[in-house]
Amino acid sequence: MLELDEYKLELQKFRTPLEEVRESLDVEGKQKRIAELDKAMAEPGFWDDVEKSGQIMKEIKGLKGTIESYDQIKQDFEDLETMIEMAQEENDEELIAETGEMLSSFTKRFEDFRIETLLSGEFDSNDCTVKINAGTGGTEACDWTSMVYRMYTRWAERHGFEVTLLDLLDGDEAGIKTVTFQISGYHAYGYMKSEHGVHRLVRISPFNANGKRQTSFCAVEVLPVIDDAIEIEVADDDIRIDTYRASGAGGQHINKTSSAIRITHIPTGIVVQCQNERSQHQNKDQAMKMLKSKLYLLKEQENAEKMSGIKGEAFENGFGSHIRSYFLQPYTLVKDSRTGCETGDAYKVLDGGIDAFINAYLVWMAADKDK
Repeated sequence: MLELDEYKLELQKFRTPLEEVRESLDVEGKQKRIAELDKAMAEPGFWDDVEKSGQIMKEIKGLKGTIESYDQIKQDFEDLETMIEMAQEENDEELIAETGEMLSSFTKRFEDFRIETLLSGEFDSNDCTVKINAGTGGTEACDWTSMVYRMYTRWAERHGFEVTLLDLLDGDEAGIKTVTFQISGYHAYGYMKSEHGVHRLVRISPFNANGKRQTSFCAVEVLPVIDDAIEIEVADDDIRIDTYRASGAGGQHINKTSSAIRITHIPTGIVVQCQNERSQHQNKDQAMKMLKSKLYLLKEQENAEKMSGIKGEAFENGFGSHIRSYFLQPYTLVKDSRTGCETGDAYKVLDGGIDAFINAYLVWMAADKDK
């Protein structure tokens, strides 16, 4: 019975945090927003604009998902209260053990849900574009870039996000020189913003006949996909559009026509490119969206400090500027230099298990804001 008393005390610690989470989520506000969007859906011609209707449907799905998650965690709390009372009445050892397991599971789920409530930034609910560039390290760096690309695609797939390849340039001998892709799903940017920066790999190089340890780098840039409702004007005279043959997979058509697009914004020097779509027109539309996202962030930020809060600080793709290190030899370790979060299971991380690092970053950022 003493064990059940401890369970009861432990569970009650979550009562106040549950209420705080409800307030921070603004559940009532989300319910009102859903009602507004439902009303908009009933308007004549709603489905005529496929892109706009799709964005609204996505927002509704995200809002409802958040409310449902809160309702479920609250229901789990109440179920646990009932379970503890039943176990006290029956004094059954199996029921007591089951209660302990339920409490342990609830604690983990509540912590994951609490982390999600930290995604309250202006663009956190948006899709995101991710660009990975090979840095110092030659062929080894290109191979490292391909490993990081795989890591993110594996993570995205496990979380039910959609990954769309936008541009890819293979390395001269192996791996990838640069790759740009979009991750689509509710809070995609909110989670992936933790990955912006330089990532360092230390291992025995498979490309070195002498079997020496080598350090390689790749730079990851993460940007939110800006809603089309936000007006960003780009003058024709301010951009240069170049076409070239796509280098990725896609059959005979994609490799024989100049369907790939590169857009250079002359005043800022920003360069974006896309070769994923089959038509030049579609690639241009996608590239313009990326350009407008970057220009919007530049326009909205009045100083470098604000910019670092959304886009991340500028970084050199080499020694002394990494945010996370991945060691594969002589021991396995992944450590984030910002949060201190680390794990010895490096291969699990490289297989997409980056949630601990994302969560640690969100908590670290929230604590920094509260200072």
